[in-house]
This record gives sequence, structure tokens and C-alpha cells, in this order.
Amino acid sequence: MKSWRFFYRFLRVFFLVFAMNGSLTVQAFTGTYGINYGRIADNIPSPDEVVTLLRAAKIKNVRIYDADHSVLEAFSGTGLEIVVGVPNGNLKDMNASEDHAESWVKENVQSFLPDTHIRGIAVGNEVLGGDQELWGVLLGAVKNVHKALEKFHLTDLIQVSTAHSQAVFSNSYPPSSCIFNQNIVQYMKPLLEFFSEIHSPFCLNAYPFLDYMGDPANIDINYALFQSTQGIYDTKAKLHYDNMLDAQIDAAYAALENSGFKKMEVIVTETGWASRGDENEAAATSTNARTYNYNLRKRLAKKKGTPLRPKNVVKAYIFAVFNENLKPGPTSERNFGLFKADGSIAYDIGFKGLKSSATSSILSLKKIRAQDWSASFSLVFTACAAVLLLFLRL
Repeated sequence: MKSWRFFYRFLRVFFLVFAMNGSLTVQAFTGTYGINYGRIADNIPSPDEVVTLLRAAKIKNVRIYDADHSVLEAFSGTGLEIVVGVPNGNLKDMNASEDHAESWVKENVQSFLPDTHIRGIAVGNEVLGGDQELWGVLLGAVKNVHKALEKFHLTDLIQVSTAHSQAVFSNSYPPSSCIFNQNIVQYMKPLLEFFSEIHSPFCLNAYPFLDYMGDPANIDINYALFQSTQGIYDTKAKLHYDNMLDAQIDAAYAALENSGFKKMEVIVTETGWASRGDENEAAATSTNARTYNYNLRKRLAKKKGTPLRPKNVVKAYIFAVFNENLKPGPTSERNFGLFKADGSIAYDIGFKGLKSSATSSILSLKKIRAQDWSASFSLVFTACAAVLLLFLRL
């Protein structure tokens, strides 16, 4: 009996040490900085190379807009935290059939766990305020995806959400006056009620670039770029804003509070600045893009909240990893990347691009994985050996 008690206690200590090392720790968002990995391009680096790039930049949080298996396989064993996406084109099927949602989760999520750290599923993107045919199916799709996660016992590991554009808001200036647009309230309110039940955040795609482009005569570009400026004063809330992104986030908090969801967290799921544009997109320059993203990185590193929610640390996913040459629309749409298609930096905000030379200081993917496993195993082995010796001496 003593030997069995010893073995049981030893196993408990083993798994406790392994959990402390992070292998069993669950976090939807580590730190404050993440990035969107869009792939509407035919000339960008492979997923394996992207992993090397992100690891070198020490960017751990990543969002993709689908559940591409080549990406999920490349991310396996890397420690990167990824949010996968259900494309808008799948929402009707997801809403219509629990079995369809279950099959999707099984094939695109469960089958890659635990080696690939999938921490979230974004069900659709910018649905409300966008294609009206999808407004009525969004909630059903969200619920069916969550039911599938419940069936596979994954709800403690994976968060369900959906990202909104600023088109869902009305009266967003000043921030404290913001409310949800009346035409989407009947869909937004039950969605927020469900997200409140399952403790999901409100995900916001916030672009000072777009707001400035829409009204350059009345918006100080320094305010949009986190530069020195008078800012604005919200007389209703008696709060001062020195940058537009904070104001956009607090407008979302105000709309949530006005709808009865004061405690819901806001996470910025997209923000960025284009480095190139058409003739009528004068603000889309590499200088402005560098200024915005460099200052944003510094702002996020401070790990502070907004004027309205000073205790809620701002978290943001930058848009995007690469310039995407096949995206439709104006030139700016194809030039939001921190990196060019060849993996070199688009402008310098402190990251390094991919290097083709043999003397590159960036570790290969295989070396990264080997080092991660070696470090984890060494720590666990050493700790368990120490525990074993301790018990043998008793």
C-alpha cells in the first residue's frame, strides 16, 4: 500500500509540475499584442516560414479567417495561440444544422488538439452591419458551434466570438454617447446575452485610419496616429482622449453599457494603417503606417486601460502580417501588412523579416520545436527526479 501511495503522490506532483510549465495552462490571449494572418495572396511565405517569422518577432497571439489545415499543421508544437474562423459563407449551414457545426469543429479544431494551441473560434466576421441575409443566422451559428465544443468538452479551452465593424454603432462621438444602430439591435441584443452567459468578449475591428480618411478636414491626423495633440474632451463623461483608438474602444464600452452589458470586455480584433493607397487615399503612406503601428505597439506594451475602463487592459490584434496582393477594393486594402510578400519588413517598428542567408539568426521551425520540447522535458524531468529522491529519502 505504501508503494501505491507513493506512486499516486508522485504522479500528482509530475502533472502539477507539467501544468506549471505551461503545457496544461489555458489562455485565450497572452499579453496584449496579437496579429491577423490573412492569406488572400499568391506570393506570401509558407505557413512554416510564417511561424518562424512570428516566433522571431515574439508575437504569440494569431488570428486566421478560416481553419486551413496547412496553417494548423504548421502551428503544431510551436506554442503559438491561434483563433480560427468560420467564414461568412458557412454561417447558414452552421445555423441550420447542429450536425454540420459538430462536424466542422471535429474536423477543423478537435483533430488538431492539443499540439496546435487553438484558443478561439470566430464565427463570421463583420456580419451585423454587413450582409443582411446573414444577420438572422449569426446567433444560431454561434450557438451550434458552442454546442459542438460542449460535446467535445472543449468549452474551458476554446472561446467562441464574432468580430464587429464600427458599422454596428450610432452616435459614436463623443464616445459616451455611442449606442448600437437601431437596425441591428434586435440581432445584437440576444447575441450579447449569449456571449455574456458564456463569458465571451465583444470583439471590435477598429480603424482610426478609416475614420480619418472619412473626415480629414475635421480630424487631426496626430490624434489618429497617437502623436502629440490636444485630443478631445467628452463633456458628458468628463474624460479626455489623446488618441482615437482609445475613443473607439470606449465608444464600444458605452454602447455595451447602454444595452445592459457593462461588464463585458472589449478586445480589438483588427486595427492597422495602410502603407500605400490610391490618389484619393493620401493618408496611406509608409510613414503614417510606421508611426501608427510603432506607437500602437508602445501603447499596448504599457498594459493599461482606456479613460472609461482604466482597469481593462487594452488587447489588440494588428492587421496584418502581410500585404495581400489578391484582395479586392482600393489599393490600401492590399497594403496593411507589417511585412512584404517576400518576408522583409514593410517598414521598421522593431521586427525583423525573414532572411535567406545561412547566417540568419532566426531559428528554423524544426529547431524551435526541438528546443521547446527539450526545455519542457528537461524541466519536468529534473523536477520529477528531485521529487522522487525526496520521497525515497522519507
